[in-house]
Amino acid sequence: MINTIIEMLSYPFLQRAILVGLMVSVCASLLGVTLVLKRYSMIGDGLSHVAFGAMAIAVVYQLNPMLVALPLLIIVAFSLLRLSENSNIKGDAVIGLISVSSLAFGVLIISIKKGVNTDIYNYMFGSILSMNQSDVYLSIALSLVVLFLYFKYYDEIFSVTFDENFAKATGVNVGLYNGLIASLTAITIVLGMRMMGSMLISSLIIFPALTSMRIFSTFKTVIISSVIVSIVSFLIGIILSYLYSLPSGATIVTVNLILFIIFSIIGYIKK
Repeated sequence: MINTIIEMLSYPFLQRAILVGLMVSVCASLLGVTLVLKRYSMIGDGLSHVAFGAMAIAVVYQLNPMLVALPLLIIVAFSLLRLSENSNIKGDAVIGLISVSSLAFGVLIISIKKGVNTDIYNYMFGSILSMNQSDVYLSIALSLVVLFLYFKYYDEIFSVTFDENFAKATGVNVGLYNGLIASLTAITIVLGMRMMGSMLISSLIIFPALTSMRIFSTFKTVIISSVIVSIVSFLIGIILSYLYSLPSGATIVTVNLILFIIFSIIGYIKK
Protein backbone atom coordinates (compact mmCIF):
# COMPACT_ATOMS: atom_id res chain seq x y z
CA MET A 1 0.00 0.00 0.00
CA ILE A 2 2.82 2.41 0.88
CA ASN A 3 4.54 1.64 -2.43
CA THR A 4 1.29 2.32 -4.25
CA ILE A 5 0.92 5.71 -2.58
CA ILE A 6 4.54 6.61 -3.37
CA GLU A 7 3.98 5.60 -6.98
CA MET A 8 0.81 7.71 -7.17
CA LEU A 9 2.60 10.76 -5.78
CA SER A 10 5.22 10.50 -8.50
CA TYR A 11 2.66 11.70 -11.05
CA PRO A 12 2.18 15.51 -11.14
CA PHE A 13 -1.50 15.26 -12.15
CA LEU A 14 -2.23 13.03 -9.15
CA GLN A 15 -0.33 15.38 -6.85
CA ARG A 16 -2.59 18.21 -8.05
CA ALA A 17 -5.72 16.07 -7.73
CA ILE A 18 -4.92 14.93 -4.18
CA LEU A 19 -4.01 18.41 -2.98
CA VAL A 20 -7.14 20.05 -4.38
CA GLY A 21 -9.33 17.10 -3.45
CA LEU A 22 -8.29 17.22 0.19
CA MET A 23 -8.97 20.96 0.39
CA VAL A 24 -12.38 20.61 -1.25
CA SER A 25 -13.27 17.61 0.93
CA VAL A 26 -12.61 19.58 4.11
CA CYS A 27 -14.58 22.62 2.90
CA ALA A 28 -17.51 20.52 1.71
CA SER A 29 -17.71 18.49 4.92
CA LEU A 30 -17.73 21.59 7.13
CA LEU A 31 -20.48 23.29 5.14
CA GLY A 32 -22.39 20.05 4.73
CA VAL A 33 -23.13 19.78 8.46
CA THR A 34 -24.74 23.22 8.48
CA LEU A 35 -26.66 22.63 5.24
CA VAL A 36 -28.04 19.27 6.40
CA LEU A 37 -29.08 20.61 9.81
CA LYS A 38 -30.77 23.62 8.20
CA ARG A 39 -32.45 21.34 5.66
CA TYR A 40 -30.66 23.20 2.87
CA SER A 41 -28.76 20.17 1.58
CA MET A 42 -30.65 20.22 -1.72
CA ILE A 43 -29.26 23.71 -2.38
CA GLY A 44 -25.91 22.03 -2.96
CA ASP A 45 -27.50 19.68 -5.48
CA GLY A 46 -29.29 22.55 -7.20
CA LEU A 47 -26.11 24.62 -7.43
CA SER A 48 -24.23 21.67 -8.91
CA HIS A 49 -26.75 21.55 -11.76
CA VAL A 50 -26.38 25.28 -12.27
CA ALA A 51 -22.62 24.65 -12.45
CA PHE A 52 -23.28 22.35 -15.40
CA GLY A 53 -25.02 25.18 -17.26
CA ALA A 54 -22.16 27.56 -16.48
CA MET A 55 -19.62 24.95 -17.52
CA ALA A 56 -21.41 24.44 -20.84
CA ILE A 57 -21.18 28.16 -21.60
CA ALA A 58 -17.49 28.22 -20.68
CA VAL A 59 -16.58 25.18 -22.77
CA VAL A 60 -18.49 26.29 -25.84
CA TYR A 61 -17.04 29.80 -25.79
CA GLN A 62 -13.57 28.67 -24.61
CA LEU A 63 -13.65 30.49 -21.28
CA ASN A 64 -12.29 29.42 -17.90
CA PRO A 65 -15.11 27.31 -16.37
CA MET A 66 -14.20 28.23 -12.78
CA LEU A 67 -14.22 31.96 -13.48
CA VAL A 68 -17.56 31.70 -15.30
CA ALA A 69 -19.24 29.44 -12.75
CA LEU A 70 -18.09 31.18 -9.56
CA PRO A 71 -19.96 34.51 -9.84
CA LEU A 72 -22.99 32.83 -11.40
CA LEU A 73 -23.32 30.25 -8.61
CA ILE A 74 -22.95 32.89 -5.89
CA ILE A 75 -25.76 34.92 -7.47
CA VAL A 76 -27.95 31.82 -7.79
CA ALA A 77 -27.19 30.79 -4.19
CA PHE A 78 -28.44 34.13 -2.89
CA SER A 79 -31.47 33.92 -5.19
CA LEU A 80 -32.35 30.43 -3.93
CA LEU A 81 -32.30 31.65 -0.34
CA ARG A 82 -34.49 34.63 -1.12
CA LEU A 83 -36.96 32.59 -3.13
CA SER A 84 -37.10 29.88 -0.47
CA GLU A 85 -37.82 32.44 2.25
CA ASN A 86 -40.13 34.84 0.44
CA SER A 87 -41.76 32.95 -2.42
CA ASN A 88 -45.09 31.13 -2.37
CA ILE A 89 -43.28 28.23 -4.00
CA LYS A 90 -41.67 25.84 -1.52
CA GLY A 91 -37.88 25.77 -1.35
CA ASP A 92 -37.44 22.26 -2.75
CA ALA A 93 -39.72 23.11 -5.68
CA VAL A 94 -37.69 26.25 -6.44
CA ILE A 95 -34.47 24.22 -6.39
CA GLY A 96 -36.06 21.64 -8.69
CA LEU A 97 -37.11 24.32 -11.16
CA ILE A 98 -33.68 25.90 -11.27
CA SER A 99 -31.89 22.54 -11.45
CA VAL A 100 -33.89 21.23 -14.39
CA SER A 101 -33.78 24.58 -16.19
CA SER A 102 -30.00 24.78 -15.80
CA LEU A 103 -29.51 21.27 -17.15
CA ALA A 104 -31.78 21.99 -20.11
CA PHE A 105 -29.98 25.27 -20.80
CA GLY A 106 -26.61 23.53 -20.67
CA VAL A 107 -27.72 20.84 -23.11
CA LEU A 108 -29.07 23.46 -25.51
CA ILE A 109 -25.84 25.46 -25.37
CA ILE A 110 -23.79 22.32 -26.00
CA SER A 111 -25.96 21.37 -28.98
CA ILE A 112 -25.08 24.66 -30.67
CA LYS A 113 -21.45 23.65 -31.03
CA LYS A 114 -20.22 20.17 -31.92
CA GLY A 115 -17.08 18.37 -30.83
CA VAL A 116 -17.16 19.07 -27.07
CA ASN A 117 -18.54 15.73 -25.85
CA THR A 118 -15.36 14.64 -24.06
CA ASP A 119 -15.03 17.86 -22.11
CA ILE A 120 -18.71 17.78 -21.21
CA TYR A 121 -18.41 14.23 -19.84
CA ASN A 122 -15.41 15.25 -17.73
CA TYR A 123 -17.27 18.21 -16.25
CA MET A 124 -20.41 16.19 -15.61
CA PHE A 125 -18.73 13.25 -13.86
CA GLY A 126 -15.26 14.52 -13.03
CA SER A 127 -11.75 13.85 -14.29
CA ILE A 128 -8.51 14.15 -12.35
CA LEU A 129 -6.75 14.78 -15.66
CA SER A 130 -8.67 17.99 -16.33
CA MET A 131 -6.93 20.17 -13.71
CA ASN A 132 -3.99 22.32 -14.74
CA GLN A 133 -1.55 24.30 -12.60
CA SER A 134 -3.59 27.50 -12.66
CA ASP A 135 -6.68 25.59 -11.50
CA VAL A 136 -4.68 24.26 -8.54
CA TYR A 137 -3.50 27.71 -7.47
CA LEU A 138 -7.00 29.16 -7.76
CA SER A 139 -8.53 26.19 -5.92
CA ILE A 140 -6.08 26.42 -3.02
CA ALA A 141 -6.59 30.17 -2.69
CA LEU A 142 -10.39 29.89 -2.68
CA SER A 143 -10.33 26.92 -0.31
CA LEU A 144 -8.28 28.91 2.17
CA VAL A 145 -10.79 31.76 1.86
CA VAL A 146 -13.67 29.36 2.58
CA LEU A 147 -11.91 27.88 5.61
CA PHE A 148 -10.90 31.30 6.95
CA LEU A 149 -14.42 32.73 6.70
CA TYR A 150 -16.00 29.57 8.13
CA PHE A 151 -13.86 29.55 11.27
CA LYS A 152 -13.86 33.34 11.63
CA TYR A 153 -17.66 33.35 11.78
CA TYR A 154 -18.04 29.91 13.35
CA ASP A 155 -20.11 31.17 16.30
CA GLU A 156 -22.54 33.05 14.05
CA ILE A 157 -22.86 30.09 11.69
CA PHE A 158 -23.51 27.81 14.67
CA SER A 159 -26.17 30.21 15.92
CA VAL A 160 -28.11 30.51 12.65
CA THR A 161 -27.82 26.76 12.08
CA PHE A 162 -29.77 25.79 15.19
CA ASP A 163 -32.08 28.69 16.02
CA GLU A 164 -32.52 31.64 13.69
CA ASN A 165 -35.02 33.34 15.98
CA PHE A 166 -32.63 33.22 18.92
CA ALA A 167 -29.82 34.43 16.66
CA LYS A 168 -31.95 37.42 15.61
CA ALA A 169 -32.77 38.19 19.23
CA THR A 170 -29.07 38.29 20.08
CA GLY A 171 -28.35 40.73 17.25
CA VAL A 172 -27.00 38.32 14.64
CA ASN A 173 -27.74 39.35 11.05
CA VAL A 174 -29.33 36.06 10.02
CA GLY A 175 -29.75 37.03 6.37
CA LEU A 176 -26.09 37.97 6.07
CA TYR A 177 -24.81 34.70 7.52
CA ASN A 178 -27.25 32.58 5.55
CA GLY A 179 -25.91 34.37 2.50
CA LEU A 180 -22.37 33.65 3.64
CA ILE A 181 -23.16 29.94 3.99
CA ALA A 182 -24.71 29.89 0.52
CA SER A 183 -21.74 31.73 -0.99
CA LEU A 184 -19.20 29.41 0.61
CA THR A 185 -21.21 26.45 -0.66
CA ALA A 186 -21.20 27.89 -4.18
CA ILE A 187 -17.41 28.37 -4.05
CA THR A 188 -16.89 24.81 -2.81
CA ILE A 189 -19.03 23.36 -5.59
CA VAL A 190 -17.05 25.29 -8.20
CA LEU A 191 -13.79 24.03 -6.70
CA GLY A 192 -14.91 20.40 -6.74
CA MET A 193 -16.48 20.54 -10.17
CA ARG A 194 -13.27 19.42 -11.94
CA MET A 195 -12.60 16.54 -9.58
CA MET A 196 -16.11 15.19 -8.93
CA GLY A 197 -18.08 16.61 -11.81
CA SER A 198 -21.12 18.84 -11.54
CA MET A 199 -23.41 15.80 -11.19
CA LEU A 200 -21.56 14.27 -8.23
CA ILE A 201 -20.06 17.18 -6.28
CA SER A 202 -23.09 17.53 -3.98
CA SER A 203 -22.26 14.09 -2.54
CA LEU A 204 -19.20 15.59 -0.81
CA ILE A 205 -21.52 17.99 0.97
CA ILE A 206 -24.29 15.60 1.95
CA PHE A 207 -22.66 12.21 2.67
CA PRO A 208 -20.04 13.04 5.35
CA ALA A 209 -22.53 14.98 7.47
CA LEU A 210 -25.25 12.32 7.27
CA THR A 211 -22.70 9.57 7.93
CA SER A 212 -21.36 11.28 11.05
CA MET A 213 -24.87 11.93 12.39
CA ARG A 214 -25.49 8.18 12.50
CA ILE A 215 -23.19 7.98 15.54
CA PHE A 216 -22.46 11.47 16.89
CA SER A 217 -24.96 14.02 18.17
CA THR A 218 -23.17 17.25 19.12
CA PHE A 219 -22.31 19.92 16.55
CA LYS A 220 -18.57 19.83 17.22
CA THR A 221 -18.22 16.04 17.17
CA VAL A 222 -20.29 15.81 13.99
CA ILE A 223 -18.06 18.42 12.31
CA ILE A 224 -14.85 16.65 13.34
CA SER A 225 -16.18 13.26 12.27
CA SER A 226 -17.50 14.71 9.01
CA VAL A 227 -14.08 16.11 8.10
CA ILE A 228 -12.39 12.78 8.88
CA VAL A 229 -14.99 10.79 6.93
CA SER A 230 -14.67 13.12 3.95
CA ILE A 231 -10.86 12.91 3.87
CA VAL A 232 -10.80 9.12 4.32
CA SER A 233 -13.45 8.64 1.61
CA PHE A 234 -11.54 10.83 -0.79
CA LEU A 235 -8.18 9.12 -0.21
CA ILE A 236 -9.61 5.60 -0.44
CA GLY A 237 -11.58 6.58 -3.54
CA ILE A 238 -8.52 8.05 -5.26
CA ILE A 239 -6.39 5.01 -4.45
CA LEU A 240 -9.05 2.58 -5.74
CA SER A 241 -9.54 4.74 -8.81
CA TYR A 242 -5.81 4.59 -9.53
CA LEU A 243 -5.44 0.85 -8.86
CA TYR A 244 -8.44 -0.30 -10.89
CA SER A 245 -8.76 2.50 -13.49
CA LEU A 246 -12.15 3.57 -12.17
CA PRO A 247 -13.79 7.01 -12.53
CA SER A 248 -12.52 9.05 -9.58
CA GLY A 249 -15.79 10.88 -8.80
CA ALA A 250 -18.00 7.79 -8.86
CA THR A 251 -15.48 5.81 -6.80
CA ILE A 252 -15.34 8.47 -4.08
CA VAL A 253 -19.15 8.58 -3.93
CA THR A 254 -19.29 4.79 -3.62
CA VAL A 255 -16.80 4.82 -0.73
CA ASN A 256 -18.91 7.50 0.96
CA LEU A 257 -21.98 5.29 0.57
CA ILE A 258 -20.19 2.28 2.09
CA LEU A 259 -19.05 4.35 5.08
CA PHE A 260 -22.61 5.65 5.51
CA ILE A 261 -23.90 2.07 5.68
CA ILE A 262 -21.17 1.06 8.16
CA PHE A 263 -21.85 4.07 10.41
CA SER A 264 -25.60 3.38 10.22
CA ILE A 265 -25.06 -0.19 11.40
CA ILE A 266 -22.80 0.99 14.25
CA GLY A 267 -25.36 3.63 15.23
CA TYR A 268 -28.13 1.04 15.24
CA ILE A 269 -26.08 -1.31 17.42
CA LYS A 270 -25.29 1.50 19.87
CA LYS A 271 -29.00 2.25 20.28
